[in-house]
Amino acid sequence: MREIYMDHSATTPVDKAVVEAMIPYYTNEYGNPSSVHAKGRSARKALEKARSQVAALIKADPGEIFFTSGGTEADNQAIVSYMLGNAHRGRHLITSAIEHHAVLDTCEYLQKNGFELTVLPVNSRGMVEVEDLAKAIKPDTTLVTIMHANNEIGTVQPIEELAAITHQAGAAFHTDAVQTAGKLPIDVGKLGVDMLSMSSHKLYGPKGVGCLYVRKGTIVGNLLHGGRQEKRMRPGTENIPAIVGFGQAAELAENRMLETSEYLFRLGKRLRDGILEKIPNTIPTGDLENRVPGSVSLCFEAVEGESIILMLDSYGIMASSGSACTSESLDPSHVLLAIGLSPEIAHGSLRLTLGKDNSEEEVDYIIEILPKIISNLRRVSPLYNTAGIG
Repeated sequence: MREIYMDHSATTPVDKAVVEAMIPYYTNEYGNPSSVHAKGRSARKALEKARSQVAALIKADPGEIFFTSGGTEADNQAIVSYMLGNAHRGRHLITSAIEHHAVLDTCEYLQKNGFELTVLPVNSRGMVEVEDLAKAIKPDTTLVTIMHANNEIGTVQPIEELAAITHQAGAAFHTDAVQTAGKLPIDVGKLGVDMLSMSSHKLYGPKGVGCLYVRKGTIVGNLLHGGRQEKRMRPGTENIPAIVGFGQAAELAENRMLETSEYLFRLGKRLRDGILEKIPNTIPTGDLENRVPGSVSLCFEAVEGESIILMLDSYGIMASSGSACTSESLDPSHVLLAIGLSPEIAHGSLRLTLGKDNSEEEVDYIIEILPKIISNLRRVSPLYNTAGIG
């Protein structure tokens, strides 16, 4: 049976060139970058090369990149450390209703510990309205954290405008760019962000490594304690093989971004349009133009999303019904509820996220198979007749 992987927003396969770059640091180049001997110096050189490669991807200075274990840790460090370190300036933070739980749960943790939290609504396309942020900012607002693009519906936020309003009020701005780094051009200077989170395994790098970009002059403390690594921002011996892989993946992403993005925009549109043409009572979600390339998000009336995923899997098609980080939850997606969908509709969600190795043939196969799956599921659905679809 063929295998078609359409879940690249959950994770990506590690590029062969990335694996090759990592292997020496699992074998002969095993030194600790804090050691002053030859093996240590070699590891230090590799560490700093990777830092430069990652920095180049987002047009940052290498000294502004701090490696972490992934996007979740980077989000936690940005939000918790900044709020704790700047509590004397204010104890109010702002986020949006559609953030990844790495941000939402972290903000709620601070709220439970005496900080004030405002959660901004989004419009039906999943976009934060600039005016809503302007109204929500108060004299004691210290941090605004809004994701660059949503991991479920793919909508890209107007970060440059949101950051500008935040800075006018004297607050700092953080964005989770886990879903956009390596897929869309990012220039941290033009975006105007003070902090930005990234994750290696979303751009064909290894799991277990990410980074936090911190603009020079931004005061961010450390979550962990115990060493001087990463300028004391992230103590602990650096994961050199993974960091090397992250660096290589970042360089590859920068070099092929334009070509790959254009290809995925075209392929994603072909997939979405084909599904909408063949399957009635289907609702596309997110902004249809201003979105992550290759991201297709849909809801099917009178069908349960998990059943769609299982049926697709039986045909060798791997997809998801939302964020991989909430796959064990039976609750409808907080993102889909935030854009105004009912719980019944939200339960029928499907996320197909394409990667650079997907083909038109695979897309056409899904367009052929999915209508049969939805038709069969609707036939046995208790909502089939009551929803007026039959």
